[in-house]
Formats: sequence, C-alpha cells, structure tokens
Amino acid sequence: MRFLLYDRVTSIDKGKSITGIKTFTLTEPFLDRHFSRKPLVPSVMFIETMAQLLGWLIIYSHDFQLTTFLSLIEGANVPPGLRPGFQAEVHAEIASTHSRDSLGRATLHVEGVQVACIERIIYGHFHKVDPHLLRRQFGYYSGLEEL
Repeated sequence: MRFLLYDRVTSIDKGKSITGIKTFTLTEPFLDRHFSRKPLVPSVMFIETMAQLLGWLIIYSHDFQLTTFLSLIEGANVPPGLRPGFQAEVHAEIASTHSRDSLGRATLHVEGVQVACIERIIYGHFHKVDPHLLRRQFGYYSGLEEL
C-alpha cells in the first residue's frame, strides 16, 4: 500500500461498520509540488480514504480469510478540494457481504459536517491469502491492540 489514508481506526463492529480518522496535513507526500499557489487535498484522496477503511472492515468481517479489490463506486459526492490542515472522521458500513463480493457505503466528516460520501461501493473478494499476515497488517495499520 503506497499511501495509507487513515491514521487509526477508532471503532469497528464486525460485519457492520468501521470508523476511523485521518488528518490531512500540508506535509502529505501526495501534495509535494502538486500545487503552485494554493494547496488543496485532491478529491480522489477522500474516495481512497473511505475505500481503504471499508475494505479493511470487509476483510476483518470475514476473519482475514480474504482480501478485497474495488470493483465499482457509484454516487460519489466529494468536495472540489479542501485546504490541508483538517482532521476527517470516516464512517463506513457494510450493506451486504457474501463469499464473492461485498456492498457498502461511506461518509467523511470534517468538524461534524459531512463533506464527502460514497453511496455504493462494491468490492470483489480474493480468497488466496495469508490470514496471519492480513491480521498482523490490520493490527499495525489500524492501531487496534486486540482483534
């Protein structure tokens, strides 16, 4: 994973929802020399942040027996760009999940105001994984001590 776009998971409810936070700072590597006058966080980064958290919720909900790949995003509503220096709270939930795919949705809030959402995200599942490695990665990336 080149860019981890959340700082930590603050809550997770297996098979249902996940909440995490991400602080977007001016020192983000993806902003380096990207803008000449006014730095803005590219809208695609909000989509990626929401997608990463929902992907990990699906993996966690399937006991680390699979990994996910993004196959469809519909109903994405993102701001044209916010100036770095804010903390976002991301909430994602699973609408349905099966052995082959999962459907979910996600929102991103800044100071309690929803600024971005994805109404429908579909992930395909890939089952040839190392569950122990996925569990360790999730523990490391999420900041959660116990799983």
